[in-house]
Amino acid sequence: YEARAFGVKTGMNIYEAKALCPQLILVIGNNDKYTHICATLGKVYLKYTPLVEIYSIDEAFLDITDSHHLFGGPIEAGRMIKAEIKKRFGINSTIGIGPNRLIAKLASDISKPDGLRWIKAEETGSLLKDLPTEKLWGIGRKTSEKLKTLGIRTCEELGRASAGLLRSHFGIIGEKLKALGMGMDSTPVYAGSDKDSGKQDEIKSIGHSMTLPQDLSGRAEITPRILQLSEKVGSRARRYGFIGRTIGLVIRYRSFETFTRQRRINSPTNDTHRIFHTATDILNSVRLREPVRLLGITLSGLEQVNNQLTIFNEQNRRAELLDVMDRLNRKYGPSTLTWAACIHNPRYKGVISPAWRPTGAHRSL
Repeated sequence: YEARAFGVKTGMNIYEAKALCPQLILVIGNNDKYTHICATLGKVYLKYTPLVEIYSIDEAFLDITDSHHLFGGPIEAGRMIKAEIKKRFGINSTIGIGPNRLIAKLASDISKPDGLRWIKAEETGSLLKDLPTEKLWGIGRKTSEKLKTLGIRTCEELGRASAGLLRSHFGIIGEKLKALGMGMDSTPVYAGSDKDSGKQDEIKSIGHSMTLPQDLSGRAEITPRILQLSEKVGSRARRYGFIGRTIGLVIRYRSFETFTRQRRINSPTNDTHRIFHTATDILNSVRLREPVRLLGITLSGLEQVNNQLTIFNEQNRRAELLDVMDRLNRKYGPSTLTWAACIHNPRYKGVISPAWRPTGAHRSL
């Protein structure tokens, strides 16, 4: 937050950030530490309610509807949680409280950093009246720009818009957009359970993304980064015993326009090179309109690995090689043993948005 005062934003590459804030101190992320703290925080939250949904590595939803009175009310419960986080981990936190997830998220967003705010149901209308639609969780920049072409700039205007008009321009999500503009959200806190079966969340995908230290234009520059990301995804899939049938490539341009292309393969895999070659095939099918700011690789359509060995010796040898690499990298640190095409990339250089997985808490690895 200190750097934001100089214009530094999330997703900005290192060179731009340092140009805006020359005194910027860069710190390498520690994913293992973050994941450990996230898991420990989950135990803290469970002291206040059994309805806890870990939404991301630094965000969670708690339903305290039936328990807040035990702690003196919503605000006092929030104060207690913030105090315990500060005492145990020495870090600040922001808590937003609202009648639903949407408003609680908004309360948190407008209270950062280190804030605590309760937006009551009766206050929602006045708060949304002049709030730009892009400030609302679930409405991105492109959607907001399209809404502006319809004369809709504020949440109040969105809530008053005709459902038919919104459906004609946004399809099935039109009615959801109208509900968001009215501050309505019926999504429950899932508490680590599948909303239909009550079972623990099924892992849907494995992914890793990288904000590049500088924008890249040439495919020859981009390809080694795709290999680096493919290794991250493949290694994580092998570690957790998954194979997947669908490989995705995420590209974000310098303008922050983002798109994803996916390709389904004949047989599921967690092999780094199969992931890499499929992703590069996708890259080669895309016309890059401007320099690339962020790259991501995803593996989805997951299933558990069948331990039955393939009859093809070359595939066996590749699996053995990958297993050796994985074990060495887990023991001595990431990228201790890596592919030659990746060695020009210093470890973690430019990585701002690595994927993660606190056990049993999220639908993506």
